[in-house]
Amino acid sequence: MINRLKPLSTLFDQLVNRESTAGRCVTCLDAPAYHGLCAPCRADLPHNCLHCDTCALPLAFAGPVRRCGECLTSPPPFTRSLIPWRYQFPVDSMIGRYKYHGQRKFARPLLADFGDYLEQKLDDSEHPELLIPAPMHWLRRWQRGFNQAQDIAEHVGARLDIPVGSKAVRRRRQVRAQRGLNRSGRLTNLNKVFEVCTPIPERVAIVDDVVTTGATTRALARALTEAGARDIQIWALARTPG
Repeated sequence: MINRLKPLSTLFDQLVNRESTAGRCVTCLDAPAYHGLCAPCRADLPHNCLHCDTCALPLAFAGPVRRCGECLTSPPPFTRSLIPWRYQFPVDSMIGRYKYHGQRKFARPLLADFGDYLEQKLDDSEHPELLIPAPMHWLRRWQRGFNQAQDIAEHVGARLDIPVGSKAVRRRRQVRAQRGLNRSGRLTNLNKVFEVCTPIPERVAIVDDVVTTGATTRALARALTEAGARDIQIWALARTPG
């Protein structure tokens, strides 16, 4: 059972990175673990079961229409969102260690389960023709060392046999970090920031690690719509509760 994300010794660091059913759990260090998580810790992950059908915002209760107020009043330029977890402990800590500290052992179980989730949710006719990682400005990527959205897209693209358009969209300029901004600030921050650089097919999926207010996905989906996309999905690991 998940209590906290334990610091790992050099020995345990090697053990939790062993493939498939070998090794120890990244959260509690118990064995055996499947892709880095034991069965009890995997069961404790905050699954995003009740959510808006369009943007995957977690909902407090089930109603006659499975859409949040924002998607009803201001429909986004995408058709659906496939996001398996809520951005809560321990998923938030696992993504944080992966994203900000490059500790990929914490991403491995999430990526493996994300692939399983997508295979269960998608029919053959719903597969996008191209995966588009949420682009990162070159300076921020240089500072971080990698783009986590591209990592995720390459993993699920290989799993589902879908090409990844890593250079399909670029950021025109570096913007303030979205963390700490409210929704209005995020929308203003992203105004005309994305530029489509290659031909875009009609069916695409935007891939990211976390969807917070949805400002980034709306701005990116709007740019892709203007470039010719007609069926846009959002794929992400986690969704922040409202």
